[in-house]
Amino acid sequence: MRYIFFSLLLPFSFASVPGKMQILDRQFTSSPNQNLAAEPANESFYTTASHLVQQQINLIARIEQALITPDANQMRSVLGQLTVQTKSVDAFLNRQSKSPKTLCTSGVDLTENFPLAEQLTGSQIKIYCSLYTSNQELLKLSPILDRLLSRRGELALVRSLPLVTGERQSDPALAIAPIQHPQLDKLATPFSAQEPNVVSPSPPIIGRTAKTAIADYVSPIQPAITAPPEALTTLASAKKFLSAAQVEFPLKNQFTNPQETTAILDRFTYDIDPQEPQTYANFLKLPHTGIFRVLPNLAYQRPLNTLQNRLVIDVSGRYPFPLLDNPKGGFTPSLALQLVGDASCGKSCGLRFGLGYQGVDYSFMVDLGDVPLNNLEPKLQAVARSTREFFLNYQPPKQLNELQVERRRFLTGKDQNWNLNQVILADAKAELNHTYLVRSLQFQLPDMILSGRALSPQERQSLGQIQQLRSSDILLAFRPVRRRSDGSYTILWRVLTQFPEPQIKDLETSINS
Repeated sequence: MRYIFFSLLLPFSFASVPGKMQILDRQFTSSPNQNLAAEPANESFYTTASHLVQQQINLIARIEQALITPDANQMRSVLGQLTVQTKSVDAFLNRQSKSPKTLCTSGVDLTENFPLAEQLTGSQIKIYCSLYTSNQELLKLSPILDRLLSRRGELALVRSLPLVTGERQSDPALAIAPIQHPQLDKLATPFSAQEPNVVSPSPPIIGRTAKTAIADYVSPIQPAITAPPEALTTLASAKKFLSAAQVEFPLKNQFTNPQETTAILDRFTYDIDPQEPQTYANFLKLPHTGIFRVLPNLAYQRPLNTLQNRLVIDVSGRYPFPLLDNPKGGFTPSLALQLVGDASCGKSCGLRFGLGYQGVDYSFMVDLGDVPLNNLEPKLQAVARSTREFFLNYQPPKQLNELQVERRRFLTGKDQNWNLNQVILADAKAELNHTYLVRSLQFQLPDMILSGRALSPQERQSLGQIQQLRSSDILLAFRPVRRRSDGSYTILWRVLTQFPEPQIKDLETSINS
């Protein structure tokens, strides 16, 4: 448990949930000889059985994670752990009875017809047989995991595995070659490695072909992995038998579920604390308000040269951005607020709040200072006059290209001819207990405009429906009320005004071009 906890307190490299499960593998590092060694004759049945049941629960959780993880080392690790665990359980069962299969499948009086190494109660026999049947189910997984390991070898390099105790590798240059140990806790090297660390200086231009940093470069497609149904069925059956065993132990609730623990730690890493909504309950009773945890933008990005199952729900799916309005025809304007900068080095790094939008969406914001969020209302009487007039009277362009030019003005701060004594930007320096005013414009552009592809004949017949643009123009404010050591902030937000939906007049021209 402590390994998982401390791994989550590291700076926001934001390992995914599958990465956390790999840390659990390190807890299964005891030698096979140690697990299979004969225990004292006066061993406590409940002590040994509870240990094996918990190990079985942990192993099932690791196997379930390995089934949907593209890492070959994780699959290889659980394959070895399955062998060790099933042998350990068999050794325990055989010490109680030389024929556990006959004992647990006879359907007769077990205590009278079959000799046991020690007198067992009815509950102990139920635990004994539940362990046996669960173990038999898990043995069915060995060929499945072996087959899946070969498939994982199509994604990442599967190196030859040294002995558990280490082995020397011959080296023509070194007189004494170093001892190489297995390192299954590390991710296997994907074949699609050496991804360039190129950050786009500005958002792509919609409706126009633009140069890229690397000509003709296409980023690798992440694999789509689903667990085999037969494996899931087997695991479900094994868990059912283990659940039957757990209720027979004299101490209730003595077993931990690794998946529940992982879910709790995941919420601890990415979500608000459970008591925070209670702390700000009075504010949250107001209409169009909410509370949200703003994460560094690295939380939503896949690290370079790593594999991820694209079917697994990512951070933005598990903890979605707050909705600013009711969904309309699949269009859901949201507060996609993120932190840009290095979250691990404190205030000196200059973390900034920014909104991560797509297409021609854009926004701009200003730091109002320590202005109470409750003091803001739709007419912005508590805001300086020049800022108030700009945020209330701003009119977005009505042409696609002009919208993108406008977005670059707010991103760069250049060519702003608005007769203001300050530059209005798309982001702002993150400060605790400051209030930020935001004007957010979002558009749901047709897919053929975003992708630049030509219309099919069927799409041209339904061109009128395609041109129905959905958009939003929202004035809101947010206030960070807590900063964590990982760099994330808890914010309160409030929608102040919803302006008329902005339109793009040359959308038909853009589609037909």
